[in-house]
Amino acid sequence: MTENKSPIIIGSDHAAFPLKEKLKQFIVEKGIEIQDAGTDGESSVDYSDFGIKVAMAVSKGEYKRGILLCGTGLGMSMVANRFPHVRAALCSDLFSAKMSREHNDSNILVLGGRIVGEALAIELVKAWLETPFEGGRHQQRLDKFDTIR
Repeated sequence: MTENKSPIIIGSDHAAFPLKEKLKQFIVEKGIEIQDAGTDGESSVDYSDFGIKVAMAVSKGEYKRGILLCGTGLGMSMVANRFPHVRAALCSDLFSAKMSREHNDSNILVLGGRIVGEALAIELVKAWLETPFEGGRHQQRLDKFDTIR
């Protein structure tokens, strides 16, 4: 498996802020540039503000990949998947993280800060970063996404 070293944009709400900070450190240590779209602390914020920032940047092609975190990951995944060309995958196990890349070419990984612990979150990010997209029949399926209006 080869690792994609393209820059990543990351964002979280207050509930997942501590986990976001740990993941940023892990990603930087892997030699990958990271842009933090916020939040910058544990004071209550609206998750959607940060989900919109990250998803919009990926949708516009400013970043090839992003990571979003909130308490459960549900809200962030709902926000992100409203944007064209975004394939946000909420993952809480390694198989899902790998398959989201291998078969679905996910470009935003979503994690629940209150669902996954730090060690598992790091393993999920590692798997997501290292798993390539298979293409082929999977690409044909993904092409259908962009025909939805």
